Amino acid sequence: MSQHTRIAILGGGPGGYEAALVAAQLGAEVTVVERDGLGGACVLTDCVPSKTLIATSGMMAALGDSASLGIRLDRDGQPATASVDAPRLYDRVRSLALAQSADVATRLAAEGVRVIAGTGRLTGPHTVAVGDQEIEADAVLISTGAEPRILPGSEPDGERILTWRQVYDLPELPAELIVVGSGVTGAEFAGAYQALGSQVTLVSSRHRVLPHEDADAAMVVEEVFGRRGMTVLSQSRASMVKRTADGVAVVLTDGRTVHGTHCLLTVGMVPCTSGLGLAEAGITMDGHGFVTVDKVSRTTAPGVYAAGDCTGVLMLASVAAMQGRIAMWHALGEAVQPLRLSHVAATIFTEPEIATVGVTEHAVSEDPDAVLVKLPLATNARAKMQGFTDGFVKLFARRSTGVVLGGVVVAPRASELILAISLAVERSLTVDHLAFTFAVYPSLSGSVTEAARRLMQPVEGTDS
Repeated sequence: MSQHTRIAILGGGPGGYEAALVAAQLGAEVTVVERDGLGGACVLTDCVPSKTLIATSGMMAALGDSASLGIRLDRDGQPATASVDAPRLYDRVRSLALAQSADVATRLAAEGVRVIAGTGRLTGPHTVAVGDQEIEADAVLISTGAEPRILPGSEPDGERILTWRQVYDLPELPAELIVVGSGVTGAEFAGAYQALGSQVTLVSSRHRVLPHEDADAAMVVEEVFGRRGMTVLSQSRASMVKRTADGVAVVLTDGRTVHGTHCLLTVGMVPCTSGLGLAEAGITMDGHGFVTVDKVSRTTAPGVYAAGDCTGVLMLASVAAMQGRIAMWHALGEAVQPLRLSHVAATIFTEPEIATVGVTEHAVSEDPDAVLVKLPLATNARAKMQGFTDGFVKLFARRSTGVVLGGVVVAPRASELILAISLAVERSLTVDHLAFTFAVYPSLSGSVTEAARRLMQPVEGTDS
């Protein structure tokens, strides 16, 4: 029998709605409090809209590279140039986000989950207030997300100085877009808008874009950015952004000023945890306001759990969803496996995409029992046919046992290709398991099995 039967969830994003589905299916009485719309920021303003935008930018990039495939674009005998209908694109982005939110609402309703529109606040470890209404709960899940961090003195106005949640309300594509911040969000939007037709300048405070990612992968993306006409200002830090008569001026800490029509700020996230009564309920937060949780999503207050970006634990929708599910399995007395961050697969939706899982090359370089192989995508037959010249498959394994430790894929649809490596990491498969698995020929996935064959150890007593 479940330990708890009444569940209150603050926030209807992936952490919240996935938790609600698990709890409802286990027989709990579930209430979700959401102020902006089901799906949360992930569905309405972040992940779903940005990847919808990137889907269009990917098509534009493919058109730009189509000549190498023998395709000639012309109109009335003259070279034709593809262009983006910005209002139509943004309408599509917004409509798909709303449709996804509606799908979440339909699913929750089908499971009997009660949804309250509003902002919830803890008035005790087991009481949530929404306006004048109070909800008693045996367990509470905090899943309130995070919001874009603002560069001091550079407050967004929704017209020229923007966060990524405001770009979809623009009447047209930015002609000259300055992206401040070269992490995942900055790189994704910079690449997307360059492909859509904007002239992009990317301001990076580090020596390369994507400074926390695999160095080889980041190098490929930065080379593609440069080849497609983007200006990357490395080791440059923005101190403030100002409006000008016809655009923006980004002032750098070294005294230089970069001018453009628009500026997109991608300088991190801050948790949405203030004003929720968390500290008063005995919930510990770190110095940045992120909720402290353990590997089964428990906070320091008994019966209160937290999931998603408000915890600061790998800000990915998939991680938020898993944290929420784990919280409900634990709260309702089910067998549960603690969150294993080393098994999380992640993708950066640049063009090409970067997908990773498991250990990093840095960790492998310090482990004498670890080996790696890197295969350039340009040697893959399917890649040649489709005109893909950028990217690679990198595989890490244990030298002594052959167990797959992780990998990196840089390729179109790397987000799909990483699954084979992710499954190997999750189930402790060996390179032999991958090597003896049939891959379609020709296919990009063939590079995964080929990499595994390169790492196979010769059987003792045979010729090597």
